[in-house]
Amino acid sequence: MSKKILMVVSGADSMRLADGSTHPTGYWAEEVAASHQVLTAAGVQVSLATPGGVRPTVDALSLDERGGVPKADAQRFRTYLDGIADQLAAPLALSDVRLDDYDAVYLPGGHAPMADLTSDTDLGRLLNEADAAGRTVAALCHGVAGLLSAERQDGVLTFAGRALTAFSDDEERQGGLGDNVPYFLESRLRERGAVVETGPAWSNTVVVDGNLVTGQNPQSSTATAEAVLKLLGES
Repeated sequence: MSKKILMVVSGADSMRLADGSTHPTGYWAEEVAASHQVLTAAGVQVSLATPGGVRPTVDALSLDERGGVPKADAQRFRTYLDGIADQLAAPLALSDVRLDDYDAVYLPGGHAPMADLTSDTDLGRLLNEADAAGRTVAALCHGVAGLLSAERQDGVLTFAGRALTAFSDDEERQGGLGDNVPYFLESRLRERGAVVETGPAWSNTVVVDGNLVTGQNPQSSTATAEAVLKLLGES
């Protein structure tokens, strides 16, 4: 029987920046496309979910050279996303999801998770249940912001004390939103008690701590999905 993974994608299409302005955003194409491709190629069933079951928006920069994505890569990601358009058009609502139906939870990024997943109570519930059950929890790049939604009853971050990586403060300054970002994810995770281990900017960096798998940036998409497969015994 094939393994089942719940891929939780942000439903946000904009976010408020530090200066109060509104910035268009969405999920990062490579992180959804490459992850989905690696997982399904291994025979894993991937179900997509968003807050409220809204259709997720792809960040235009993730399919554009302005976002540091070569034209050929952008076309490849666009073609793959077109191939799963029916799934993207009708995701599950997070509030309707039962953890018992899945072997792992996977959170791809783009800046959008910072706008909705970071404080989503349904996601927090699922992540707490998954971690308590020892099921695989994976997050990639800014998707790691979704882990901030999971707290213990005393308000402590569920993943405090755990080793993980995320889009680094250096990367945010070099190729992200810089000081206009709502908060620096690496710094916020450290403040909440996580043990953040980052590699050089834009390096393929994946950290595995027990059932927790995290990837640093879009360049880590494939390796993060492969690490999940390894934990699930599918690689």
